Amino acid sequence: MSTATVSSDPTRNRVEIGTVAVIAHSGKSLGGGLRELRDELLSAGITDPMWFEVPKSRQAPKCVRRALESGADLLLVWGGDGMVQRCADAVAGSGAAIAVIPAGTANLFASNLGIPKDLRGAVEIALYGRRRRFDLGRVNGEHFAVMAGAGMDALMIRDADGALKRKLGRAAYVVTGAKSIAMRRVPTRVKVDGAKWFAGKASCVLAGNVGKVIGNVTVFPDASATDGLLEVGVVTAKGRWQWTRTLARTAAGHAPASPFVETARGRKIDIRFSRPIPYELDGGDRKKTKRLRISVHPEAVAICVPVEDA
Repeated sequence: MSTATVSSDPTRNRVEIGTVAVIAHSGKSLGGGLRELRDELLSAGITDPMWFEVPKSRQAPKCVRRALESGADLLLVWGGDGMVQRCADAVAGSGAAIAVIPAGTANLFASNLGIPKDLRGAVEIALYGRRRRFDLGRVNGEHFAVMAGAGMDALMIRDADGALKRKLGRAAYVVTGAKSIAMRRVPTRVKVDGAKWFAGKASCVLAGNVGKVIGNVTVFPDASATDGLLEVGVVTAKGRWQWTRTLARTAAGHAPASPFVETARGRKIDIRFSRPIPYELDGGDRKKTKRLRISVHPEAVAICVPVEDA
């Protein structure tokens, strides 16, 4: 296992790096693949990083725990938002840092942090960038970095997973989203910081830690992953016409201005549905539930970010 001091030209900061671990989703690709990642690390003097490859993101946490127990200081996470979510959940509260290598179909967290979908650029940020602590959300005992949602968005993500997503990539969400518009609204009650905030029929409920949460579109313009707060949005739209208006406002970056959208922010969000419905975390579908207990975990994890954004 390599312990390295990374240094290059005088315009860069000298970065002390301890033990490096790579946690990679073997089914995801970027640039020249994992072989190129090894070469980039080798050229930086990291000759023998701990190396874990998993075929499913749900298998990543046990690898993260093994890496942490072995003294890893920096974890390079190769994959999409689902992979980052699983790893962040396992790292939360520790002293180790995560560097995101955005090799997935959706890379919303990386996009929010200014991490390019470029292997060499992402590795440069991992090794030469700043380490900054970010908030995470927590829902029903599990952390998320980008968002948690129930209703239409969860159905869209669930139905896009698998063969359709492998075939169409991000376009799979468009196909399943069109089908999900017909979903019946669910009687919903939402409390924010203990106070009743919403009661009515909802087609979608989202809690966001960052601004860009769906399709790389800004849904929560004022969101920040460093303010100790989470955003919450409820969509009441039904039918094609109302959803078309809502999505048009969202695409323009003005989702809160839609007559079918209500937004708030807080530290604790309690959501109850009249019947069990599916929910999702950072693009990963979860089993149906009638309740989401959501809270913010301030400064939960250190992430490598570009120097200019630090």
